[in-house]
Amino acid sequence: MDAVAADLTVSQKIILAAHRLEEQGQTPFTSEALTMACWKESKETFGLKGFAEEHPDNNRVLACIMGERGLTKRGWLVKVGPKLYSLSKQGKEEARRVLAGDDSPTPKRRALAQIKVPRDLENQLKALLISTAVSRYQQGMKRDITFKDACKFWGLPETAQGDAVDQHLKRVPDLLHQVEQLLIGETVELSDGQSVPQDKLRMLATVHRFLTDQFTRHLSQMRERSRRF
Repeated sequence: MDAVAADLTVSQKIILAAHRLEEQGQTPFTSEALTMACWKESKETFGLKGFAEEHPDNNRVLACIMGERGLTKRGWLVKVGPKLYSLSKQGKEEARRVLAGDDSPTPKRRALAQIKVPRDLENQLKALLISTAVSRYQQGMKRDITFKDACKFWGLPETAQGDAVDQHLKRVPDLLHQVEQLLIGETVELSDGQSVPQDKLRMLATVHRFLTDQFTRHLSQMRERSRRF
């Protein structure tokens, strides 16, 4: 499944693993059996961090099937007993659709495949991810990040002054908090099929803190502008 799995969301990978278990006669199946099936199909996604080839990460799968935004709440899996699950009708339809290579983005299928991220949040998140500040930070080029790069990351006009400066800075942590509320397990899935793991959200928060510390003097000067007139 590795070749196919590269283009699938984490949720779809779990549904396919569940589908294979049921095909093998394991109905219902345990959460442990589902974890092992997921790991065997995609060790990179479901392996224990640092030991992906040797051990599965049971918490990774459980986080995706349980909770308010888990696969059971979304109607893909049905809990039939303690740690026992089976595929719902919707889950079976999704498995057949993915196996058939049908990726047409109809509203119904998008609703099944993911919790929709509001368009404005999605656009803001994508803008952060492709920003020059983030790119240079990830490449180890922190010294090359300019204040102009930082302002673009924050969406901060270089003419901002007074309280407006802090209002713009606050938007990044507020945005990341809102996106984190939409996580399914450790991933948020966007409308174009892109999966953004929680690690990337943490990285963006780290970049925000770094830029705030790095350009403290510049930001202070911007805040002071309104007091000079």
